[in-house]
Formats: sequence, C-alpha cells, structure tokens
Amino acid sequence: MASLLSAVVLLSCLLSGFAYAVAETDFDFFALALEWPATSCSINSKTCCPYNGCCPGGSPPPGFTIRGLWPDYNDGSYPSCCEGPAYDETKCYGQVLDDTKLQNDNFMHQKETEKHGTCATSVIPDQQEYFLTALQLYLKYNVTDVLVKAGYKPSSKTYPLTGIVSAIESAFNTKPQITCNDKNVYQLRLCFTKEFEVRESCAGESTSCPEYVSLPKFAFRNVTKAAEIDWFSTIKSVVS
Repeated sequence: MASLLSAVVLLSCLLSGFAYAVAETDFDFFALALEWPATSCSINSKTCCPYNGCCPGGSPPPGFTIRGLWPDYNDGSYPSCCEGPAYDETKCYGQVLDDTKLQNDNFMHQKETEKHGTCATSVIPDQQEYFLTALQLYLKYNVTDVLVKAGYKPSSKTYPLTGIVSAIESAFNTKPQITCNDKNVYQLRLCFTKEFEVRESCAGESTSCPEYVSLPKFAFRNVTKAAEIDWFSTIKSVVS
C-alpha cells in the first residue's frame, strides 16, 4: 500500500508540471490552505472515505479543514516536489488530527508532505514539525469561529464575499484569498511570513468567486435521500 501511495504521489507531481525531486528553491511565504468540506465532498467524487466525512459512516468536520501548508512565491507560483526524505506516517500526528476533527487521510498527508512539505525544509526541516506547525496555525487563526460569530453560518443562503473577507481581515489583520466552486466557498488561504507572522495579503486577490457566495450545509453522498447535517449546531458546540 505504501508503494502504491508513493507512486500516486509521484504521478501527481509529474502531472502538476514540476520535476520530481528537484533541488529545493527558496520561497517567499507560507499559505495555510483550508477547505470547506461540504464543497470539497460535492466536487471530489474520489475523496469519499470514512476519514473526511464525505460518506455515510464518516463524521462531518465542524468547519474548515486543513488542506495543507504551502510554500509560495510572490509571483503566485510555488515550488513543488523538492528533494527531501520520504513521507513517514508516524510523524503526522494522527491522534491529534482525530481529536480536533481535522481531515485524517493518509494519502492526503503523504501527498501534501511530498509535494509541498519537501519544499519547506529550509524553514521546517522535520516532518513532525511540519504537521504540528500547520495544526498550530489552524487553531490559532480559527476562521470557522470568526465567521460563525460574525453571522456567516452554513446554510442555503448567500453572503456578500466582501463581508466574509472583512470579518477575517478584522480578526487577524490579514486579507484571505478565497476560491469558489460556482457560488460555494471551496478553499480559503491565510498567508504568513517565514517567521509565521501574518502577511497583509496573499499573492493575488480572491479568485473564481462571485459577488455573493455560499457556505453550504453538509450532506452525505451516495444515499437515497441525503441526510443534511446541521453544521451550525456542530460548530457552536466546538467554538463555545
């Protein structure tokens, strides 16, 4: 299984247009990439598994989950698949991720480590520290908490994108970068210096989002009648 995962990650690196195991190139900043699970599950049919809550038997996450901690360049590009040690499953803080209801998918951990983590070793040389740093930033800059308290709750309603951006900017003194799938918020990125201080903004404005966006409620897939989860009640219990 480990060799299969490595082969898939290698293919991902090659298809992304970057040479695998290239020499590490210094980068400019970190982007903490978060995902809205309801949107992710609705568009990624192959991510259905017990770990991420996409299917019956899984537990819906309480809000944004960690997609990755990415080294980026100021011109909007990023290094990928740099030289570095092979992924070590024992260093991914699996139990910590379970306890905080984050995405706990070994394939995703390996993919993120080998595609992005290997390019961060000039700042974070250890895989265990790489995962822990991402987790600490996620918990310190709790985007879900900020949005719920500002009245942006998971629902079928649409909200002004500028309002969501403003709420986060007011809380953390940084302008998030947001991407959408149609009108649904998909990914949100907070950007940091290599000393892990917030940057004023990421490289580029919010992209692919209309003027009004949605934070859709979670619905299990592959069932006759989708069972909607009241995310607001779940999130309230986590942040209160």
